[in-house]
Order: sequence, then C-alpha cells, then structure tokens
Amino acid sequence: MKQGIHPKSEPITIKCVGCGTLVETRSTKCQNYSIDVCSNCHPFYTGRQKFVDSAGRIERFQQKWKKTSKPE
Repeated sequence: MKQGIHPKSEPITIKCVGCGTLVETRSTKCQNYSIDVCSNCHPFYTGRQKFVDSAGRIERFQQKWKKTSKPE
C-alpha cells in the first residue's frame, strides 16, 4: 500500500442510549457516538416487543383510526 494516503483510524466508543451498552471500535471520524438502539436491545434480535412512545404518538394514531360502530 502507498504510504500517507490512508486516513487515520482511532479507537472510539459507541454508547447505546436504550440499554447503556458500550462498544469499542475504530473510526476515521475520531469522535464518540450515541445511538438509540443496538443489537442488545432491538426487538428483532431480542424477540421482545418494545414500544417507544414519543409524545403520545401511538395514542393519537389509535384514536385517529379507531373503528366506529357500524350503522345498522
């Protein structure tokens, strides 16, 4: 490989806000990151359903689309 053309890669820490897991890796950005979900807390990987309701969006959706009684 040619010398001096590749970016520097330094160790960083990625923190999951949902479960608090810390992952050590390397990056060329050279800054730590925060993520919302990781493989330790994502429902696809864990098999557990978890609703993250921000500002009552689920309730508003359910009220908007709730079924009304059928006219007879």
